[in-house]
Amino acid sequence: MGRTNRKRRSTLANRAIAASAALALGGGGLLAANIYASAGEENSQQNAQTTAAGVATIKCPDVGQSLTDVPDGARQGVDQELAKLDQQVSEAYKRLADTRQAQAGDSSYVDNAILGPLKAKRTATIDRMAINIRNAGGQPPQGAEQMAQCEGVPADQINNGGDQGDGQGQDQGDGQDQGQDQGDGQDQGQDQGDGQDQGQQGGPVAADFQDITQVQPNGGPQGVGGNGLAANGDSGSTGSFTTSCGTNGNDNHNSDNIIVAPGVDNGAQHTHDYVGNQDNNAFTSDEQFLQADTSCENQGDKSSYYWPVLRLQNGEDEFDANDLGGGAEGNIGPIQEATEAELKFVGNKASDVVAMPQALRIITGDAKAFSNGLANANTNWSCTGFEDRQLTDKYPICPEGSSVVRTSNFQSCWDGQNIDSANHRDHVAFVQADGSCPNGFQAIPQLQARLVYDVPAPQIENGQVVNPFAVDGFPTELHKPITDHNDFINFFDEETMNQVVECINSGQDCQ
Repeated sequence: MGRTNRKRRSTLANRAIAASAALALGGGGLLAANIYASAGEENSQQNAQTTAAGVATIKCPDVGQSLTDVPDGARQGVDQELAKLDQQVSEAYKRLADTRQAQAGDSSYVDNAILGPLKAKRTATIDRMAINIRNAGGQPPQGAEQMAQCEGVPADQINNGGDQGDGQGQDQGDGQDQGQDQGDGQDQGQDQGDGQDQGQQGGPVAADFQDITQVQPNGGPQGVGGNGLAANGDSGSTGSFTTSCGTNGNDNHNSDNIIVAPGVDNGAQHTHDYVGNQDNNAFTSDEQFLQADTSCENQGDKSSYYWPVLRLQNGEDEFDANDLGGGAEGNIGPIQEATEAELKFVGNKASDVVAMPQALRIITGDAKAFSNGLANANTNWSCTGFEDRQLTDKYPICPEGSSVVRTSNFQSCWDGQNIDSANHRDHVAFVQADGSCPNGFQAIPQLQARLVYDVPAPQIENGQVVNPFAVDGFPTELHKPITDHNDFINFFDEETMNQVVECINSGQDCQ
């Protein structure tokens, strides 16, 4: 039996300054202040000689993405070990916050007291995963033991909003200036110090925001590097099917992720909004999904649609201010309910689409894109009235009368066999530039999710962000906009899915 999903309080009357809330993360406010006070210090060779106070976050190889051969009998156990890896990294990150004074007096403290023990724990966990895979007849990935080593990321590598290095914002106009018009560029992170009462621990910072009116038109949502291209066009299967499932007005929230961490409480380490199926938590079986209620108007759609919540950083508490997944992991502030949640399934430029199999799972975007890089990133941020201008690595600052928009165009090519895969990605793919699917894959309806929020526009004052907002995320990801993501599990009944396919292939627009 799945546990009851946690609900948001009906009122947000309880207030506390964010500096106090940050203490729930073990001195998180001090973490921010001390990191950026030391950001200009001289760094020498690699992590071992990086000044301890300059280590802003921890970056670890994503073991889960290397998994391609995990037998079905080992998957649940492996997923639970992967969740332990995430928990270990988060605990190490919290120790950064708790030990700033010790770090300041010992340049090797981070390596010896934090990264060393973390490597030992990760090694043991990876070894258990390998045993599970072998016992089930599979072959563990080569070099997995080398993925136990993590590194500390110095603050001066993230002051411009990311360490990915290839300028995700370059397609948004003048690229080289993205994020620097909000201050000095080298001081972008300092708003986490004396301005910490305006933001949550670890971010966001001024460099994470961009005035949408200063972005050049770039053609609408396209994701990152082609991840998230719209599959539909004026040829092929041109219809659509829109399902109306509300905006989570019933406050259905939890910090689980049934796709990547089944059976693990708080497997996501951040809070999700859920629409559609009302029984989604870490312990929900497919049979329970099929028996559950749905918030969708079309009762033939019991699919689960979920995404990380968007929060204001205004000093107010939320129901999870002291909980895992919430304030205890740096996710602070009132959760914002979307004013619109448009869920539309569209066709393919090159062909008809086929029905999705029931229980198909799709994750789009990467909650760890700040650490992992951009291979799986798929983010689109914009404002109403400006949706021909999209940001991938910045949150938008919208003008008066305009609302924030998050758009996710999902993978819409399926391998024809599997409802999931070992790394939860290989069984689906994005369309290619011409709209066709890769060899061996067939087109399925593409889910296009568009979320709209009426939130106050942040302001940049003296290099500090005032009244910021941010998506929930893993603590180590510093609430970067590039980490936005979206999840879908198909539980359309057969008759309704056939209607979806018929509408799309015949060029009709249905709902």
